[in-house]
Amino acid sequence: MTQHDSATGSTPQRQLGMVMDEASVDPITAASFRQIDQEIGPHPWQGIQYEVVRRAIHATADFELRDRFVFSSNAIEQALVALREKRPVIVDVNMVAAGIHSRLVAAGIPLHCALDWVEEPRLSGQTRTANGMLNLAQLYPEALFVIGNAPTALLALVDEIQAERVQPCVVIGVPVGFVAVEAAKQALAQTNVPQIRVEGRKGGSPVAAAIVNALLTAAQRDPTSN
Repeated sequence: MTQHDSATGSTPQRQLGMVMDEASVDPITAASFRQIDQEIGPHPWQGIQYEVVRRAIHATADFELRDRFVFSSNAIEQALVALREKRPVIVDVNMVAAGIHSRLVAAGIPLHCALDWVEEPRLSGQTRTANGMLNLAQLYPEALFVIGNAPTALLALVDEIQAERVQPCVVIGVPVGFVAVEAAKQALAQTNVPQIRVEGRKGGSPVAAAIVNALLTAAQRDPTSN
């Protein structure tokens, strides 16, 4: 697993991605993107990876995220394929769903939240998000999974991956907090599924939604421009 796939620098691909991304947002957001471009400092990100990182910074005003992202070598490509094929997107909590709902609906992409799929009674000690995530994973084993809040949901999903009961096309693992957060991300890192992570305790629903929105913007462009 590598932190990035390309070297630092402003390439034509990165410039094109920035221009086209700005063209799809409102003037205030575009101005915010330009300010981030000016303030972000040296970094390794190019093309769509940079668009993802920049949107996460825009959602949080946290420039430390610049150094916390990890992309597996084929995560971007697999995410674009999944979105273009309209595969289901599975999220852990309603806050993530709220941040991406309107755009996914407009694109005809199914969206399911783990909290809407909880079945009682649950196993002793099992959280509601873990329970719902397992139920959805059984129904959509090759979906695009997005965990922005609940590390227990990510750990439950990783257990299913390791048992070879599911094979997600991509996992976006960016839960936030203290208890089990870093352990869940480290467990994801040990799998071979395409993935996007934010290392350490940082992440959260706004970051998760920002990642999906950046990927959807890229997926909706002419594929030859990626």
